[in-house]
Parts: sequence; structure tokens; C-alpha cells
Amino acid sequence: MEKELSIIKKIPEGYKQTEIGVIPEDWDVKYLEEVSERVSVGLATSVTKYYRNKGVPIIRNLNIKDGFFDDGDMLYLDGNFAKANLSKSAKGLDVLTVHTGSNLGLTCVLPKSYDKCQTFTTLITTPRKWIMDPYYLCYHMSSFFGKKEMKKLEVGGGKGNLNTADLKKYRVFFPPTTEEQTAIATVLSDTDALIERLGKLIAKKKAIKQGAMQQLLTGKKRLPGFSGEWEVKKLPEVVWFQEGPGVRNSQFTNSGVKLLNGTNIEDGKLLLEKTDRYISEKEAFGWYSHFLVDDGDILIACSGVTIDKFQEKVTIASQVNLPLCMNTSTMRFKIVSSILSKDFFFYFLKSKSFKEQIGGKATGSAQLNFGPSHVKMVEIALPKPKEQTAIATILSDMDAEIESLEQKRDKYTMLKQGMMQQLLTGRIRIYANN
Repeated sequence: MEKELSIIKKIPEGYKQTEIGVIPEDWDVKYLEEVSERVSVGLATSVTKYYRNKGVPIIRNLNIKDGFFDDGDMLYLDGNFAKANLSKSAKGLDVLTVHTGSNLGLTCVLPKSYDKCQTFTTLITTPRKWIMDPYYLCYHMSSFFGKKEMKKLEVGGGKGNLNTADLKKYRVFFPPTTEEQTAIATVLSDTDALIERLGKLIAKKKAIKQGAMQQLLTGKKRLPGFSGEWEVKKLPEVVWFQEGPGVRNSQFTNSGVKLLNGTNIEDGKLLLEKTDRYISEKEAFGWYSHFLVDDGDILIACSGVTIDKFQEKVTIASQVNLPLCMNTSTMRFKIVSSILSKDFFFYFLKSKSFKEQIGGKATGSAQLNFGPSHVKMVEIALPKPKEQTAIATILSDMDAEIESLEQKRDKYTMLKQGMMQQLLTGRIRIYANN
């Protein structure tokens, strides 16, 4: 009894305990089916033969992102087929949810401009507008507790997906008026818009940097104060390189020295906390000692790399990463000539010239795979070391600007998560202006 009283005392004044947590006294908890006109599913039959170059848009799971709608890759259906299946169509401001796969539970609001479009096996919720603001519902379903609820429904069904019957039992807690719901959604939407603007600016800066690399690393554009012919060398003349060995699964241990795989290099960073592969210290400092990474080694993933992401799979090892033993799908480089600047070479490995010389001329999802036999044929054009340093400095400054913007974007993303936690539980109230 004393324990129960102590729990009750912890509930702030004006709040109440519910089965899904503490919320304001004037808030309600309902099943999704209670606040919706319908919870249904889109077309669940093969539609390939009805694809057209233009017609009625069909929304697929890939168009549903985490809290927003992405129409960057749209397909279209024959108008007569879409009309025959009008009952399956989605309305503008419907809430769409991915029902299966790794993105299960991702939710967005369908823009008004896509009214009466079709969807392919996506879950469609039409909120009762006088009870539930669709954007509030979307943020609720995209929040930490919303995703937790989705996961619970998925696991509860034991099907690895989320059907309409499951989604109808999704529990949503909400303010008493749609005006307050809209006010909450507006604050979060404004933060999303800021994050989106930063994302676009980052993409623009990255594109500018890629253009600068193409111009500066090939000599198509010379920096003021520099002249003279560039010298062309094969990579073995100026760098030493080594491919990682294929350590067998039977040699893996739960602790010891970490193994470096291509998957540990992402966005130009060495993410060793992602690895769960080790070998014993005895083997690392014995048989595999000549594959131990040194401080300052330039590392690159060389297998299974998406071609349009290859420039993100290059990094430099530092002392804090060591000891570290190379494994399959990785290579390392050391500078062995005074005519080559390490920083210049680092950016060369990220360049279009390097990619194309090792066979990566495709785009999209094609994979890039190479080894020492490819690298030894690569040529690099070299200006004098001082010009190399100047070029690398310019590109490094661009990287620093991009990293600063990414940190700012990540800060606002974290801020938004905190705001969602506060606003969607009523810990902070926002009331619409009268």
C-alpha cells in the first residue's frame, strides 16, 4: 500500500496515469480505429502490367520516409485501372504507414496534391478531422513511443508485418482539441523544415566540393600563383599499399584485437564500435602482425562499395583506433615518395579519377570491387608539393564547413527528438492563439 501511495505522489498535479504512461488529465487515449474514418490497405495485387509513363500516381513503401513523403521516384498507373479500384485509393492528408520489411512503421502524411492516388500494399489511415489532426498523428507514430507501440503490435501478431487489424489497435494519446494538436504539429514541422534546409545546403556544399575536386585534382583549374607541368606517376611509384587478409570465421574471438572490415568505414569515419569481430592477441601480433594498421595509415573499403558512395569509404587511422588488424574488403596506403603530399593523395582516393581508373564508371547501386591488381595500374597527376598542399587545404576547409553544417543538423535533429518527447506527452503544452 505504501509503495502504491509513493507512486501516486510522483504523478504531477494536473496529470494522470494511463496504461501507456503519464499524460495531462484533459488528454485522452484511444485506439486508432476510434479516431479514424478508416484504417485500410492499398492495392495488394500485381500492378506491373498497368504501369504507364503518366497517369494516376501509385505510392510505394520507398516513398514513405520517417515522418515525410518523398515523391522523388514516382510510378504511374493506367487511369482506367485506377478508377476501377477507386475504393482502394488514398485521400489527401491520409496517413500512410509501411506495413512490412526493415522500414515497418515508417509513417508520413499524403500531400493534398496526391488526392485519390493509389498505394501499393501500404496501410492507409483516414483520421476523423474533427478529432485528430493528421500531422499530429504522423508525429505521434514517428515518435519513440509510437515506434515502440508499432513494434509491440508487430511482435504481438508474430507475423513480421503490420496488418490493418494490428494497426487499428495502435494506441494514440492526444490533446482535447485539434487546435492544440495542430499547434504541436506546427512547432515540430518548423523544426523539420529547418533540418530539411540544412540537409539541402549540405548536399549543395558536397556537390560543390566534388566539382572542385574534379577541377583541382586534375589541373583543369590552377590556383593563383602556381604554374608548371604536372608529373604523372603510377601509384606503386609513390605509395605502398596492402590488401587485408581473409581471416577465417573459425579464428574469430569475442575479445582481443579488433578486425577492420569495409563496413567499419562510413561517411569518412572509422566506426569500430560497429565491429563484433576480433582475433586473439597471439595471432594479431604473431602471424598477422604485418597486417596491423599503423597510426596515419590511409584506409579504404575496396569491396561491395556502392559506387555513388565510394568517396565516403576513405579515412585515416589514428592512435586511438589501435591496435587494429586488417581483414578482407579493406586496403591501406602509405606515402613512400617526397613528391606526393599525403593530404593530396587522400583526396585523390575520393576523386572521380581514381574511381574511374579502377573500373567504377557506373552510377546508382552498382558495386565497386577492386584490389592490388587494379590499384597498381592507376595513374596520378602530381603538381609540385606546395601546390598539392594548397589544393588539399582548400578541400579540407570545404570538409570542415560541411562537417560544421552536419553537426548543426544533427543538433537540431536531437533537439526535435527532445521536443517530441515533451510535446507529445503534454509535459510542455502549446495552445493555439484565440
